[in-house]
Amino acid sequence: MAAIGLGSVAMADTPSVTAESDNWALTDALGRKSRSHDEAGDRNNDRFVGMFYWTWHQGYDSNGGNDNPYIEVKNITEVLKQHPEAINDYNHPAWGEPGKRPGIFYWDEPIFGYYKTTDPWVLRKHAEMLADAGIDCVFFDCTNGAHVWEHSFRALLKTWTQAQKDGVNVPKIVFMLPFSATDDSRKSLINLYNNLYGKGEYENLWFYWKGKPLIMAYPDNLGDSETEKKIRDFFTFRPGQPDYVCGPEPQSNQWGWLEVYPTHGFCYDADRRQYEQCVVGIGQNARALSGGHCCAFNLTGTYGRSYSYLKGFDPREDAYLYGWNFQEQWNRAVNDIKPQMVFVTGWNEWTSGMWTKAHGWSDPLSFVDQFDRDHSRDIEPTKGWGDKGDVYYQQLVDNVRRYKGMSKPRAASAQKTIKLGKKGEWDDVRPEFKAYRGNTFHRDHRGRYNKYYTNTTGRNDIVGAKVAHDRDFVYFRVETASELSPVTDPNWMMLFIDADRDKSTGWNGYDFIVNRKSPSSSEVYVEKCGGRSWSWEPAGTGAYSVNGNVLEIALPKSVLNIGDEPDFEFKWNDNMQTPGDIMDFYVNGDTAPGGRFNYVYTSSSKLSK
Repeated sequence: MAAIGLGSVAMADTPSVTAESDNWALTDALGRKSRSHDEAGDRNNDRFVGMFYWTWHQGYDSNGGNDNPYIEVKNITEVLKQHPEAINDYNHPAWGEPGKRPGIFYWDEPIFGYYKTTDPWVLRKHAEMLADAGIDCVFFDCTNGAHVWEHSFRALLKTWTQAQKDGVNVPKIVFMLPFSATDDSRKSLINLYNNLYGKGEYENLWFYWKGKPLIMAYPDNLGDSETEKKIRDFFTFRPGQPDYVCGPEPQSNQWGWLEVYPTHGFCYDADRRQYEQCVVGIGQNARALSGGHCCAFNLTGTYGRSYSYLKGFDPREDAYLYGWNFQEQWNRAVNDIKPQMVFVTGWNEWTSGMWTKAHGWSDPLSFVDQFDRDHSRDIEPTKGWGDKGDVYYQQLVDNVRRYKGMSKPRAASAQKTIKLGKKGEWDDVRPEFKAYRGNTFHRDHRGRYNKYYTNTTGRNDIVGAKVAHDRDFVYFRVETASELSPVTDPNWMMLFIDADRDKSTGWNGYDFIVNRKSPSSSEVYVEKCGGRSWSWEPAGTGAYSVNGNVLEIALPKSVLNIGDEPDFEFKWNDNMQTPGDIMDFYVNGDTAPGGRFNYVYTSSSKLSK
């Protein structure tokens, strides 16, 4: 077993990580660019980021039961767009007819649809996106009753273990149990120990703290049975602080999950002279009238995405996009508290029940945990925001880099002329831009309620790329896990190039595209973006070679407007389904690197300056 430190994973055989996202470039639709190593500094391996994660999207009960397929999913944002009066009427038919009303309501539609967390296709996407963002562990929300959502967490553990074998640095797991020492908490502890931890199952995905598997739970009411004694000694316990306002000094052994500003440090570590943990939230369903304590999120004045304790409410019409609340809490964590771990709320909650005063909330109706685009707290990209659906993902990546630092960028090899198709030509070319294998399997899974999802666009599984250059040409090599499909396939192995690294030029910064038009028997076609939209015009041609699972291309520098010291961004994509929609990079075919990320190729002479 590997040595176990402050926050780590114990594994007998740690798979090699084949892709490192640290120095991938990322710029969002708002023009915000994630920081580089020059800005973030070197990686601090004693800092960790955890993400609140919801496994409860599995059905109507904790036993994996299916939703009623005749009930329609309800999206609060869409309902109120069409029927604004419905916000004042619990019985409005827009919320669903009697007997056909869902038990949960979505504030918007996730980019992968209204999925279940038993869907391996979605779980694999999550594994890669969280890994690419630098997330070290996820905290499963099991704070309601004794539900641990076993069907979902087992589907996740199985999928993420395979992803780990495929080279994904997947987050490790932590369970977060009820906010007090209830009998439900005791039952969950016994359940998890007897059926998972005590058996040593999926030990490769346990997150360790202070030398033991971490769990956010209260051990206070564990009894004297042999099992309960073992449980008490097995875990590092950090009980969850339930309230958003915890006073100047929280209890010494508790961790938080969400707070209003100013946030606090939790669990002071005297040996390290710093707090173990603090929280960073997207928004808080609290307001001044509630004293900062929990209330329904649809009430006036709640602290949504656009709120700032220091600046007030962002007055812009699209203020929910800019993340004032999120950034303010990150600034507090990084500049003031400087903990060992930042706990981020959250990734994929998405839903809320709809309540009335009779249920303990306010009239005429209340959405407590999530409500609309401003009053919500999910980072996972959404469909409803168009090309801005991933702005919080970019903000997360940027702040994780700021907090944890980054690995140093790798310089390119010296100039070299590549003879296309010749064996061994690329052996000494560096760096190698690696990508995840095994992620082009197809989707076929039931979603929530009346939804069912299929996706068969996975085709060529991109696993790595290289670039070289000489005086006149730039050479590109891309490798797939198995033999490439025919070059005549639609949207086959397209290469996107941001030649000037300026996002104000080209389509989302991409100045050139190769293979949008299928290659001839001897040439690939290079096209240049005619503006900022998906509009392309001929720019030139290049030579290419296909040999089994390897594609090589030689492009004239004169065509790409690239000089003697190249410094550009690029990505490969196979089988895009919606040309002109950059969010397609998250969903269809295979993209390397994923989503908006780009590989950066910088000549050694340029990097040393």
